[in-house]
Amino acid sequence: MRFIAIVFTLAGLTGCQVEDTIKDKVVEEKLKILEEREAMKAQAVSQANDGMVLIPAGTFSMGSAKGFPHEGPVHEVTLDAFYMDTHEVTNAEFAKFVEETGYVTEAETWGWSLDFAPDDRQGMRVPNAAWWLKVDGVTWKTPTGPGSSIEGMEDYPAVQVSWTDAVAYADWAGKRLPTEAEWEYAARGGLEQNEFPWGNDFKPGKKHHMNIWQGRFPETHSPTDGYEAIAPVGRYPANPYGLYDMAGNVWEWCSDWYGEQYYAESPTKNPQGPELGDEKVTRGGSYLCAGNYCVGYRVSHRNKTATDSGLPHSGFRCVIGAD
Repeated sequence: MRFIAIVFTLAGLTGCQVEDTIKDKVVEEKLKILEEREAMKAQAVSQANDGMVLIPAGTFSMGSAKGFPHEGPVHEVTLDAFYMDTHEVTNAEFAKFVEETGYVTEAETWGWSLDFAPDDRQGMRVPNAAWWLKVDGVTWKTPTGPGSSIEGMEDYPAVQVSWTDAVAYADWAGKRLPTEAEWEYAARGGLEQNEFPWGNDFKPGKKHHMNIWQGRFPETHSPTDGYEAIAPVGRYPANPYGLYDMAGNVWEWCSDWYGEQYYAESPTKNPQGPELGDEKVTRGGSYLCAGNYCVGYRVSHRNKTATDSGLPHSGFRCVIGAD
């Protein structure tokens, strides 16, 4: 009987040991996954001295009482610290992502996208915005259609990139898209209720600080800012946080769904936008923004775009949490 009791005791101990071993392996796997995630995050954070800057935690007044109705009400928002790319993702950076992953953008899948065409070319145009023309073969590599190329434009923002494409890039890079609140907070550069990323003077010292439409859109354009259309990144002065092109050049995707009345119900701490929506927020304006049209280059201006839309004046930049 004693022998049998010992056998059962040993069996019980062995079962406990096996169970403990299984638990240890599960813990090891979880730790491995966490370590891999932390390594990706550390790699992204290590770029802070090479393409990203730290945006300090803080509280600011988001929105404007002087803009369009959906820019209000002005409300207080508090954000944790985060790192942000100093400029939009470039063609060279996006090309590396595609090369390493084999990713195919939505425009490439469909075989067409929209191009800015304020001319008499025939084709399908957008109602009430006839300067947009459906063009076959438009992609991030051929941004205006067959025959166009990004060769020699490696330091230009990657465009014709949908929200879905931008998220795929961010995931690959170990980053994410900024929330709308993070974007505006960073664009303001630590200033309070400023209209532009550098202050309130549209043209400080009579010098251009952004790439926008110079003239009456879309009829007349005199590119006195140096660029007929899209510009390379970082060609204008940075804002106080060291961020380039937060006004003009290309619109930038945010992670939030757009909500016209969201500011009235937004939480004060790290708002993430509405839970559901039809379009995603874009910010910052583009080289097609003019005083008589969208004035999207104002830091409080809000825009919205369908998630599957790639456009010749839309790009993105990424962020990563600082914790």
